[in-house]
Amino acid sequence: MNTILSRRNKRVNRSFMGSISLFILLAIVGAFMALPLVYAINAAFKPLDEIFMFPPTLFVRNPTLTNFVDLMTLLGQSWVPFSRYIFNTFFITGMGVFGHVILASAAAFPLAKHVFPGKAVTFQTVVLSLMFTGAVTSIPNYMIMSWLGLIDTYWAVIVPAFAYPLGLYLMKQFMEQMPDSLLEAAKIDGASEYRIFWQVVMPNVKPAWLTLVILLFQLLWGTDGNGFIYSEQLKTLHYASGQIIQGGIARAGVGAAVALILMSVPITLFVFSQSRIIETMATSGMKD
Repeated sequence: MNTILSRRNKRVNRSFMGSISLFILLAIVGAFMALPLVYAINAAFKPLDEIFMFPPTLFVRNPTLTNFVDLMTLLGQSWVPFSRYIFNTFFITGMGVFGHVILASAAAFPLAKHVFPGKAVTFQTVVLSLMFTGAVTSIPNYMIMSWLGLIDTYWAVIVPAFAYPLGLYLMKQFMEQMPDSLLEAAKIDGASEYRIFWQVVMPNVKPAWLTLVILLFQLLWGTDGNGFIYSEQLKTLHYASGQIIQGGIARAGVGAAVALILMSVPITLFVFSQSRIIETMATSGMKD
C-alpha cells in the first residue's frame, strides 16, 4: 500500500514540476515575442538622441511627447487633411472586410453543404489560389480593375479584397463541421435556404468569420494602395505615414510615433476578439 502511495506522489510531483517548467518556458517565449511590441511602444516616447543611442536601449529613459507633437505639426502642414487619410483607410478596410465576409460565407455554404457539378474542381481551384502571393496577382488585378474603370478609386483596392481565397477556404472548412441534422431540422420547419444561411449557419460559424475579420482587417489596414490609387485625396493612412518617415533621420522619432499609432488599431481589435480566434483554432466544430 505504501509503495502504491509513494508512486502516486512521485507522479503528482513530476506532473507539477512539468507544469511549472512548461509555464516558465512559455513565459520566456512569450516575453521574447513581446519584445518588438515593447520596443515600439518605448521608441515612440524616446527623444531623438535615445533612438540613435548605441548600444540601443529597450526602455525609454527620458520619456517625451515631442514625437507626437512633431507629428501633429507635420500633419497640420499637409495640404490634404489628416482626417481624410483616416477616412480613406477606414472606408477601404471596412468595405473590404464586410464585403468579403459576406461573399466568402455565401460561397462557402454551397461548397460545404450542397452537391453540384464542378464542386470538387471549384474547391481545388480555391486551394490552388492559396499558393499565389499578392505580388503574383497584382498585374492581373490591375488589368481587371483597368477594364472595369476602377483605377484611382477606392474600389480598385476593395474589389480584389473580396476575392481573398483564405477566407473562402476557412469558411468552407468550418461550415463542413456543422451537423447536417441541424440544417435538415430547419428545412422541416419550413426555412428557406436564405433563412438557413442567415439565421442558422452564420450564427454558428461566428468564431470563423470573426477570425476572418481580423485577418483581412490587418491586411487592408496596412495597404497603401500604390499602383491602384494615384490621387492624393484617396490615399490611405499607411501611405501618409510612409511619406513622413521618408523625411530622413530627423523624423525617426515621428516615424516611431506613427508606427505605434498604426499598430494600435489592429492590436486593439485583436484583444477584443482573441477569444473567438482561439476558439476557431482550437475547436473541431460541432458534431452529430
